[in-house]
Amino acid sequence: MLFTTLAFAFGYLPLVFSGFFLLGRRWPNAAAAWLFLASLFFYGYWMPQFTLLLLASIAVNFAVGHAIGQSATTRRAHARLLLILGVVFNLGLLSYFKYANFLVDSLNAALGADWSLGRITLPIGISFFTFTQLAFLADAYHKGVKEYRPAHYGLFVTYFPHLVAGPVLHHAQMMPQFSQASTYRVDASNVAAGLAIFAIGLFKKIILADGVSPYADAIFNAAHGGAVLHGSEAWIGALAYTFQLYFDFSGYSDMAVGLSLLFNIRLPYNFNSPYQSLNISDFWRRWHMSLSTFLRDYLYIPLGGNRHGGARRYVNLMLTMLLGGLWHGANWTFVIWGGLHGLYLGLNHGYRALLGTRLARVEHHPLYRMLAWALTFCAVVVAWVLFRAPDFTTAATVLRAMAGLGVAMSSFDDSIVLWNAGLSVAGATAHCLGLGAIAVLLPNSNGMGERVLALYRRHPQGRWLGLGAALVSCVFLIVINDARDAVSPFIYFNF
Repeated sequence: MLFTTLAFAFGYLPLVFSGFFLLGRRWPNAAAAWLFLASLFFYGYWMPQFTLLLLASIAVNFAVGHAIGQSATTRRAHARLLLILGVVFNLGLLSYFKYANFLVDSLNAALGADWSLGRITLPIGISFFTFTQLAFLADAYHKGVKEYRPAHYGLFVTYFPHLVAGPVLHHAQMMPQFSQASTYRVDASNVAAGLAIFAIGLFKKIILADGVSPYADAIFNAAHGGAVLHGSEAWIGALAYTFQLYFDFSGYSDMAVGLSLLFNIRLPYNFNSPYQSLNISDFWRRWHMSLSTFLRDYLYIPLGGNRHGGARRYVNLMLTMLLGGLWHGANWTFVIWGGLHGLYLGLNHGYRALLGTRLARVEHHPLYRMLAWALTFCAVVVAWVLFRAPDFTTAATVLRAMAGLGVAMSSFDDSIVLWNAGLSVAGATAHCLGLGAIAVLLPNSNGMGERVLALYRRHPQGRWLGLGAALVSCVFLIVINDARDAVSPFIYFNF
């Protein structure tokens, strides 16, 4: 079920909201169980054949996590064995559904074989609910985290605002909130602010991301079909996808935060204006923040981080980013995308180490900051080409044209590719400039939401006007989306 549909907005959400708070007034545990069952329905509405798989994953991880928690202090070796078994189970499940076809196809290409497993359907959200549970097992082993209530654990994993596209959650971030009595009482300020944040996310997805996506699709589809691009077309395609992906995924994340606030639950933020970053390390602290934190805490640091010298640090960075790329999809383009970001990070750390204290003299200068931003942004755009392209041939076509090695054009507005799709260079330029200004110059929606919530706390009388405005905006945007020929799913549903 999509957040942007009439069925969700006028059927599912009001029913789940009403049931949660009606039950919560007298039976908080029943309200939590209701939200767990509603989240299962949310998942099964789209892919009912995988609901049992999700439940099986929850049951196994709950049992293993409970056993680790019981053994973590007194039988450390036993707890470690359980952790290893839990990790193997989760990665085995993820690997089969996400990477089995990729592995067989890669072997066939390398060996000239013709092996086949059939086409294995990827369950939506499997990367997110797998990583969430891996973090739970690791926290149970290292921090003694325990969870004795099956319904609460199931809710922690399946909580519908985050289930299919994140953020990746930690037990300590969620479960204390479900233990608070105030969670089960309607908070008008949270409802009004939550709807406002949800409306911002809807606008990002329905108007901004879906508005620019035809330009990205036209260019990349043409390149995939064998067309030779000229430079402006290639840059239009790369920039359009750069902004489409950002507003699509950050829009989902805003919607998740807003929906969760309706239920008095605070989700961690996943974006902090990443296209304002001045270096690639800062970009990864701002982009998909929950995944970046997971990769740092559960992969980079266990590999040794920067504790074993500079050379080992660069190796660990590269391994982390390669595996982070592979997490995004079973395609060698994702692996190379991750490797490219690993290279970026290594170069950034090497550059900063080389300059040392001299960097402090220039890094606050406006010209230096402008050049640092431009270099970081261009590096990210180049890498997104590999992320979007279905294969290396398509990526090479776009990148060659971006480098000025494509065909020449007779005028700036001369684009057969866009013309064939009913689009124009002028329209593409306006979209990219407008979205760039929003992403780079405006404050991020996290801060906007916090300010709106603080305003409603200080001036309760204003929240009803705000609630009405947010509700009208949400209805208007969802009706616009429903009137389209096809509903556009979120990009990260594929991961």
